[in-house]
Amino acid sequence: MTPPMHDDVNRLKEEIIDSFDEELELQLEEERIEDLVREGLSEPTLDRKIYFRELFRLQHELVRLQDWVQYKKLKVVILFEGRDSAGKGGAIKRVTQRLNPRVARVVALPAPTERERSQWYFQRYVPHLPSAGEMVLFDRSWYNRAGVERVMGFCTPDQVEEFFRDVPEFERMLVRSGIILLKYWFSITDEEQEFRFRMRINDPLKQWKLSPMDLQSRVHWEDYTRAKEEMLERTHIPEAPWWVVQAVDKKKARLNMIAHLLAQIPYEHVPKEHVELPARVRHADYIRHPVPPEMYVPELY
Repeated sequence: MTPPMHDDVNRLKEEIIDSFDEELELQLEEERIEDLVREGLSEPTLDRKIYFRELFRLQHELVRLQDWVQYKKLKVVILFEGRDSAGKGGAIKRVTQRLNPRVARVVALPAPTERERSQWYFQRYVPHLPSAGEMVLFDRSWYNRAGVERVMGFCTPDQVEEFFRDVPEFERMLVRSGIILLKYWFSITDEEQEFRFRMRINDPLKQWKLSPMDLQSRVHWEDYTRAKEEMLERTHIPEAPWWVVQAVDKKKARLNMIAHLLAQIPYEHVPKEHVELPARVRHADYIRHPVPPEMYVPELY
């Protein structure tokens, strides 16, 4: 194998730095507004060097897990639940950031249509379940019925009770079919949710995250608490237990959740064939035609 030239090494370093910068950009964007308004509201956060070192290490392990899921044709479903602004989306982003989107898919379904409301409740979720060699991450799931639908009156008490009767059997069916099912609840305090909502209100880049339903969730904080407690009590089953993530500190929550996920699915190194880049085929009669200047994107930077 020909050793890389000096320019190739520099280019490789640039690519690695660019990859790191992608994560740094996410983190700096989150801290930008926090630095303006936060003064000791949450617990002290992790040192950034420790956070990034551990995050990159865990993401490397997630890639190894992904390879194992493909190699062994596993089917993995991960549910992310929690109050609005609990950090589910940020955790999902860090899990999938360096994975193949064809292997690790994120499902975030909108409100059900009129037709879907007439179907068996779980029906609209079933088409999104994984095939062999896939991981599916649900950003909210069928547990909407036990949470927002129940609290906001989008379903009847009888429908809620039917859900609680059905969901343990539904999940046991999934597990019996060979699906690995993991359920995470991201837990934050009343004060932390209020702070995060105020951040969204005051940050033009985050205002899109704040919906009218989010505002109503503040009014119904205690109703959501009661709904959550009953949900955990009635759907925490041996085949598919709930795992609660302390999520007031977002950095710690992400690391703890990813580390726990990796521990739930034993994985090993997957042998890979050596990849050899083939030489480009060149033809004497090939002529590359110039692109018209007006087609180029202006180089402002």
